Amino acid sequence: MQIGVAYSEPGQQIWLNIEVPDTATIREAIERSGILKQFPQIDLETQKVGVFGKLSKLDSALRPGDRVEIYRAIICDPATVPRKDADDDEE
Repeated sequence: MQIGVAYSEPGQQIWLNIEVPDTATIREAIERSGILKQFPQIDLETQKVGVFGKLSKLDSALRPGDRVEIYRAIICDPATVPRKDADDDEE
């Protein structure tokens, strides 16, 4: 079956469409995608993953067309960071 694997860092995003066995799990799909070689800083033991924005476990089964997402930790509190478009209103 065909699925997608997505990961994003500041300034770099990747979305791969790959073929996996019908019994593939999220972990297997990520490993098969080769994304761990492109981004060696990804740590599946600490980073969260999901399918179409819904948190999932690494051993969750996949369905055809699923988009596996690897999430990065939020490094700042969005409530305390000014929005970039707030400056545009002042001009």
